[in-house]
Amino acid sequence: MDSIIKGVLLVAFVIICVLLVLLVLVQDQDNSGMGGLLGGGNSAAFGSHSASVLTKATVVFVVLFFVVTFAIAKILPVKSDSTDADMLSAAEAAGKVEAAAESAVPQASNSKWWDDSAKEGEAKAEAEVKESAPAAESASKQ
Repeated sequence: MDSIIKGVLLVAFVIICVLLVLLVLVQDQDNSGMGGLLGGGNSAAFGSHSASVLTKATVVFVVLFFVVTFAIAKILPVKSDSTDADMLSAAEAAGKVEAAAESAVPQASNSKWWDDSAKEGEAKAEAEVKESAPAAESASKQ
């Protein structure tokens, strides 16, 4: 019974969405909408009171859209009822938290890797400058 209600609500939701989009596209506001594309000019598609009919129909479909949306949200199940604390206790029971924590702790010899790489980069730059300086001097003497 519950799956039938879900199916009916989902089908109704799709139909309401399509009709709402079409109603918005048909409306014509000072010939700037797409309503003029089908009928053209100043002629009203549904008679002289078409603006009020289309506006009322749009309001009805917007209300239906929200009602069906909230009904679907209330009926469809939530994917996960567990909290973070439940997941943490399950992971601790499996022994995976301690292993992950140990692998995340940096080793003592590798704790200042940024300083070591900066010193290596500076040493390489100084060596390149020293190598290129004699070559530039000999080229300028010739």
